[in-house]
Amino acid sequence: MRYLKRLLVAAVFLVCFAAQATAAQGVEHVFIISFDGGKPAVMRQSRMPVLSAMLSDGAGTWQAQTVFPSVTLGSHASMLTGVLPARHKVDWNEWIPAKGLIAVPTVFALAKQAGLTTAMFAGKEKFKHFNLPGTLDKFEILSSGAKAVARAAAGYIVASRPNLCFIHFADSDGAGHTYGWGSPEQMQAFADEDLALRMVRDAIAQAGIAATSVLILSADHGGHDKTHGSGSPEDMTIPWITWGARVKRGTAISARVNTYDTAATALWLLNLTLPQDWDGKPVTSAYLDK
Repeated sequence: MRYLKRLLVAAVFLVCFAAQATAAQGVEHVFIISFDGGKPAVMRQSRMPVLSAMLSDGAGTWQAQTVFPSVTLGSHASMLTGVLPARHKVDWNEWIPAKGLIAVPTVFALAKQAGLTTAMFAGKEKFKHFNLPGTLDKFEILSSGAKAVARAAAGYIVASRPNLCFIHFADSDGAGHTYGWGSPEQMQAFADEDLALRMVRDAIAQAGIAATSVLILSADHGGHDKTHGSGSPEDMTIPWITWGARVKRGTAISARVNTYDTAATALWLLNLTLPQDWDGKPVTSAYLDK
């Protein structure tokens, strides 16, 4: 009986030690993954076991909001700069070289100023507008699908272990515009992107940085019929899910979350100072105390 009691005490100690170690664990790597056109109602009906498991084991909400107009370039600009469209002034939605580069600092620029390493892998050419000189150690556009994006990102993660990495899956948006939001084709695109997500997550583990990494899974906008861009809940509502080090496991985020909070959360997790004039704020309720 005494032996069993000692085993029980030892087991309790190990559980408490593990919990304390997790709470004290620092974050050195943040991965922002965007599912273009990620309407929560459709994603929840699609075959996405990896994302679903990460939500169950992490923290998240299906009621986060994007910015208006709910289009790819402007919404991602807010996601990656922490400010509203009125401030970043990205009011176009195509690759237009004459427009130049985004005129406000991105989260990557601030990370580089702090000496961190950065990377971006995107599925649309229009993301060239975010490639400010000296802010991204790796920048790659791959238009051949989410799995190609994931393979490129995975290889770089294993080789270089970036501190801040943005990965963009475009398949779901293309399927929505061609076949409609919620169509079988779009649901298959989300399923393919879930496989791509697994590739990224496996690469993080292979790189040996899983214990110090956080993933943020989100979207730029939702959609209806074969379009988006309106202020309707169908277009404006997006997922916001986080998983990894210091995340409160199994937590439903009740606080209001907007897409510009993503950049602020990434900086906060990396222990970097947030610009005082940012609209975005860290989603601190999703994480254990520092």
